[in-house]
Amino acid sequence: MFGICNLSIVPLRLTPSDTSEMVNQVVFGEHFTILEKDKKWSKIKLSFDGYEGYIDNKQYKDILEEDYHTLCKSKKHYAGELIDFITDNTNNLTTIPLGAQLPFFNEHNLRIHEQSYTYEGKVYGEQLPKSSIIEKAFLFLNVPYLWGGKSPFGIDCSGFTQTVYKLCGYQLLRDAKEQASQGEVLSFIEESEPGDLAFFDNEEGMITHVGIIMNDYNIIHAHGKVRIDKLDHSGIYNIDTHQHTHKLRVIKRFI
Repeated sequence: MFGICNLSIVPLRLTPSDTSEMVNQVVFGEHFTILEKDKKWSKIKLSFDGYEGYIDNKQYKDILEEDYHTLCKSKKHYAGELIDFITDNTNNLTTIPLGAQLPFFNEHNLRIHEQSYTYEGKVYGEQLPKSSIIEKAFLFLNVPYLWGGKSPFGIDCSGFTQTVYKLCGYQLLRDAKEQASQGEVLSFIEESEPGDLAFFDNEEGMITHVGIIMNDYNIIHAHGKVRIDKLDHSGIYNIDTHQHTHKLRVIKRFI
């Protein structure tokens, strides 16, 4: 069984309950495999990054296996406006956030199962140069931190890096510790370039945070909000509190 998100931003939960922790979000147009399904909840596996969790059955549409595999293989198109809307053939509006996927997109038209929509906004669909990463990261500046979030209304550290890279045509896994398994390790902070990722660990040595390196030893990351701080050999130096907040573990290059 296969499905696709037909709403703007839907919570993906750890267990099948409305009170369960939100571990991720499913944004409009994301497609997935349905691993289990009961009367109210489905356990799903997202096609983009393999992330698993539970989604309310009322918050997605079933799709044909043929459509699922076509979407997996086809070129991806993403909404490029901070917030915008699509219209169906009766002029009903559905809001979609920055980074929403536009399935079967062609000349302003898209489709979910048998429902067609029109979208007139900016579209990202090409692999952009590395210099575009910081430009796209700025779109999220001051977005509040939200555990499991990956939208302009709330985002966590790895949701931020994954979405920014996605808009530029590159694929990262979902969690910071998973993203740290990708890419090429840099030996020194001086080797880094804008767009490289810095990873940070906790007292137990587990990677728990990630941010995007900028020029002049600055870093943009989600901590309370998407903000810009200083990066040095120790870690992140908060420019407001004048304290180090995260301990540097490794710097990686993906592009």
